[in-house]
Amino acid sequence: MTAQRLPLYKKLTVTFRVEPGCLGPDGKDHIEAFCRYAKNAVAPLHNEFVRWVITPRYDKSLPETEYKTNGKRLSAEQAAQYLGIFEQSLSEFEEHLEEQLSELIDDFHGR
Repeated sequence: MTAQRLPLYKKLTVTFRVEPGCLGPDGKDHIEAFCRYAKNAVAPLHNEFVRWVITPRYDKSLPETEYKTNGKRLSAEQAAQYLGIFEQSLSEFEEHLEEQLSELIDDFHGR
């Protein structure tokens, strides 16, 4: 099966929870809009095998990044194995996402 034909349920759902504070002291007032903006911006990244969920992190007990496929949560090891199929390393994948989000925060603030 080619990556372009992966059904949604087989894609890796990457949930990234953004802390309101990363948008500054009034971040809680802008976090919802930023998450919509970021979701649209990252949607094309690895979209052949990733489904992105960018959401506010209001509950600090939830992990910043969470991986699922077929409705099941994956451990970091399982996510690394999944990404390995697509010649991606988990650490580089996460680092790239964090860099993208940092740039998007700057763009969102008009810097």
